[in-house]
Amino acid sequence: MDYKEIDALIRLLDDSDEEVYGHIRDRLLNFGKGAIPFLENAWGGSLDAMLQSRIEELIHDIQFDNLKRELRVWTETGGMDLLKGAILVARYQYPDLQEETIRHQLESIRRDAWLEMNDELTALEQVNVLNKIFFDIHGFSGNTQHYHAPQNSFVNIALETHKGNPLMLSILYMEVANAAGVPIYGVNLPEHFVLCYRENADLSEGITSKVLFYINPFSKGDIFNQKEIDQFLKQLNLPPDPSYYVPCSNIAMLQRLIRNLMNSYQKLGFMDKVAELEQLMRATVVR
Repeated sequence: MDYKEIDALIRLLDDSDEEVYGHIRDRLLNFGKGAIPFLENAWGGSLDAMLQSRIEELIHDIQFDNLKRELRVWTETGGMDLLKGAILVARYQYPDLQEETIRHQLESIRRDAWLEMNDELTALEQVNVLNKIFFDIHGFSGNTQHYHAPQNSFVNIALETHKGNPLMLSILYMEVANAAGVPIYGVNLPEHFVLCYRENADLSEGITSKVLFYINPFSKGDIFNQKEIDQFLKQLNLPPDPSYYVPCSNIAMLQRLIRNLMNSYQKLGFMDKVAELEQLMRATVVR
């Protein structure tokens, strides 16, 4: 990387000629993340409001382009690590978020659940243990007061406040359950994301026969059955599509997480963020 060229380009960022600025901007964008420390130093050493604004925009664009690339890689490699995907989405708002920090915060909860599990427990007993660890000991709960707030969709905020929306609580609950060897998966139910306990982990079967019961993390792990999903869909005037009863993929969960954010920002009138999140959504489409 040509550090001297980066430094020289940054010195020209205050050029009043928009065409010249556009060329400089494109060159700096091509340097990617490596240019960010130089841009941050220049921002701190300047009192020029226009220059600072241009630097802020450049840093955001570099970080956003990098985020799109990482999401594409995550998707193209099968989206196997759900927590990694949630961390990437959180980096839209918190670009400096460290993956190690999130994993460390979650590790203590995972460890508590793993220590309580044993092979003699029934499926219901396993879930009761998870509920005790997740909701009673670590204090997670649904954010009913600010249900539509964007913060509910960011994994770092959920771990700090121990509050979230149904999907974010489901993601964290799943991570804890799977680490403890409990076969719990996400179910893409309309209007309200839930989980299921499924004996067979082969998601390609597309049947509900292996689903023993469902779990609602937003109501502190309440357990319910298929008939209650039937009733819920009737209330929504929706047909009982088979996909509403069986586990969905991690990629589907991440796409829903992005849609939740889009809806939150739309309600707040931040249409620029909605447009950017649409780009992130496209990065998660399997080609």
